[in-house]
Amino acid sequence: MAAGQAGAGGNWPRERLFDDGWRFHRGDAAGAEQPAFDDAKWRTLDLPHDWSIEDLPEHPESTGESAVWADANCPARVGPFDRDLSEGKRDTGWVVGGTGWYRKKFPGPALSGGRHVEIRFDGVYMLSDVWLNGEHLGNHPYGYTGFAYDTTPHLRAGSENVLAVRVRNDGRNSRWYSGSGIYRHVWLTITGDVRVALWGLCVTTPEVSADQAVVNVKVQIENRASESRQVAVSVRVVDAAGAEAGRHEATETVAAGGQSETEHTMTLAKPKLWSPAAPRLYRAEVDLLAGGHVTDHLVTGFGIRKVEVDAERGLRINGEPVKLKGGCVHHDNGVLGAAAIDRAEERRVELMKANGFNAIRCSHNPPSPAFLDACDRLGMLVIDEAFDHWEVEKNPQDYHLYFKEWWKRDLDAMVLRDRNHPCVIFWSIGNEIPERIEPRGVETGKMLVEEVKRLDATRPVTMAIPFFWEPGQKHAWPEADPAFENLDVGGYNYQWQEYERDHERLPRRVIMGTESFPLQAFDNWQLVEKHPYVLGDFVWTAMDYLGESGIGNSQLSAPRMPFAPPPKTGERGDESGAELAQIFAPYPWFNAYCGDIDLIGRRKPQWFYRAVLWGISNLEMAVQRPVPEGRKELVSLWGWSDELRSWTWPRYEGRPLTVRVYSRGDQVRLLLNGKEVGTKAVSAGSRLSAEFQVPYAPGELRAVSLAQGRKVAELAFKTTGPPAKIRLHADRTRIRRDRRDLAFVSVEMLDAAGEFVPDAAVPVTFSVSGAGELAGAGSANPKDPLSFRKPRVRTYHGRCLAVLRPNGASGAIQLRCGAVGLTPASTTIRVG
Repeated sequence: MAAGQAGAGGNWPRERLFDDGWRFHRGDAAGAEQPAFDDAKWRTLDLPHDWSIEDLPEHPESTGESAVWADANCPARVGPFDRDLSEGKRDTGWVVGGTGWYRKKFPGPALSGGRHVEIRFDGVYMLSDVWLNGEHLGNHPYGYTGFAYDTTPHLRAGSENVLAVRVRNDGRNSRWYSGSGIYRHVWLTITGDVRVALWGLCVTTPEVSADQAVVNVKVQIENRASESRQVAVSVRVVDAAGAEAGRHEATETVAAGGQSETEHTMTLAKPKLWSPAAPRLYRAEVDLLAGGHVTDHLVTGFGIRKVEVDAERGLRINGEPVKLKGGCVHHDNGVLGAAAIDRAEERRVELMKANGFNAIRCSHNPPSPAFLDACDRLGMLVIDEAFDHWEVEKNPQDYHLYFKEWWKRDLDAMVLRDRNHPCVIFWSIGNEIPERIEPRGVETGKMLVEEVKRLDATRPVTMAIPFFWEPGQKHAWPEADPAFENLDVGGYNYQWQEYERDHERLPRRVIMGTESFPLQAFDNWQLVEKHPYVLGDFVWTAMDYLGESGIGNSQLSAPRMPFAPPPKTGERGDESGAELAQIFAPYPWFNAYCGDIDLIGRRKPQWFYRAVLWGISNLEMAVQRPVPEGRKELVSLWGWSDELRSWTWPRYEGRPLTVRVYSRGDQVRLLLNGKEVGTKAVSAGSRLSAEFQVPYAPGELRAVSLAQGRKVAELAFKTTGPPAKIRLHADRTRIRRDRRDLAFVSVEMLDAAGEFVPDAAVPVTFSVSGAGELAGAGSANPKDPLSFRKPRVRTYHGRCLAVLRPNGASGAIQLRCGAVGLTPASTTIRVG
């Protein structure tokens, strides 16, 4: 969020991106922290980097990836996946962690004039140790918070320096795909000996209206000189067009080796307010002058907005009521792994916004700065979450081992770094904490809330509290009350049935659905719309992610044998009593597959239902994949039926297929090849859906939505032929030559008539030339573990994705995609 535009470092800017030219070795390397260590055989790469998404060496007995693997004969090792070597197993998506080393050589900047140099890491997973010229700068266990070291005492000004970083992702330490390595940006900061402290610039807007706003800027000044300094502090507030909106100056004497704070209050007339619909941004520019020289210059963006929450009127932003159409999101970028490349972070937010979401819960850790920057620009509301565990483990080697020593530093890092982001409207202190209702856990929660409020009292604090309990605890929701004691907003995971009962007991409690099952979308949203004290709903999840393999699976039951007893039944997410699929699916499932949006950014069946539920669409339709005789479809709690937007089902002629129609009208009519199949009523009582059994015949299946007898929408699926050609579509045809930019190219299978083939599984190959490289490629298939780095993919539901990254030069990137027997396609991305 904060970025320097000029510094006290001569020709160096205040903030220098320090991502390029690192050498990397996967594995341990004794003595690699020493400057004289020979790293000539290590490969060179640019950050952000995630080694767990990279291919493992192939086993000698491997036959490669050319075969179409079935679940039963998928090799134990393929691409980055290893069924036997992975310590995280299904939790982390069968990838491999271990130890990795990074080294970077760089010329040291001149240190005349009291200059100080700091190295800052936005995120390293995990257990990082950093050395400069053989001197150990420090250790940082948590993989999701930023940290910095003063390099000045060990820097060799004007000569070569060696920075070495060891990263250890060991044991079972995560419940999802974490990635491994320096997966976020690294920065070198150069200032004078008087500077703004790390994350020491804080902007709040205590008074907000359409007529005027009060902007308060606090500047934490750090004096590293050996004598006290008188510091002149100048603060300017500038709007997006560059026009000055306010200015304030102050003078402060800062003791040698000490810190001091100045406060600057400005009143802005007719402010441009920030909201999800109109995310207008300002920036605060700060200059420090000591001894007649500028010693530091720092800029941070912010937004002017007012957030209010109570049980009587719900959530308001700038006085306007807002219901949270939310989704939980993990931090990985699909085929790119955990690498937080700026454009990939931005694209996730764009996809959320384009699909009707207005809020994201960062599950279950602080996100990257680039992700929050994108949320600021695009108008996405955020729950910024600190921890998935406190003192009690969920995995043997997870953060619980470090919580007592590190919680304050990591919580402070999240709040101080992110408090200027207008998108952040809630802090969350934890998710499904095992000790949440025990006296020690309640005391810990109070301690965390107090620390958050000390640093930022402008936002409500929440925590995600689940419906399940650990062994020995009572299964009664009022037993959870101690966990809510210190929260401003109660986060409820999967417990919509308790909203109204809890409101009767505790009418002042504000409630937010922090996790919900896709199958319960209707029930959750009815209560959100009905009650102001229910702020919104966050589905688990908005987007597919790596790890927690197959929790959104739908699978077929085992074939029934004659005279076999009926299967046991249990509570499904929609309380239908239907038989459940297992929560986790076995290898080769590697992604969760529970998202409204799939791993490559396409809408999944549950999103189309949600689109009708949220009023985005008046009519949607899907066809369930035919279920073999004697078997049934089993859907997990987080899953959805295997539905497709397709009327192409060869070999099923004459067999009845299940067609589901979702509508905001009062009736839906279904026609096959122009003849009416039937008309059914839809309403809240039918959960806005109607189901038909339609004997399959090729042609056109058309749904019509009616309201009081009048057609309000229609939708048709047509039978397609086999794949005949390829279509490519890039999200952008011109990108920057900056390595932080990317182009995402969608690959689609078309028939001879140019119609999309919705269920095509076709092996395709890529070739890339020009001013870029293939950064990643893959499909949304949750159980087809292939390399994400090799230029060959099998399409899933007719699609796959290629991600192109510029190499730093201007020019063009050419991508060609081909498949045996199909007309190829190519596209060009301009780079400059």
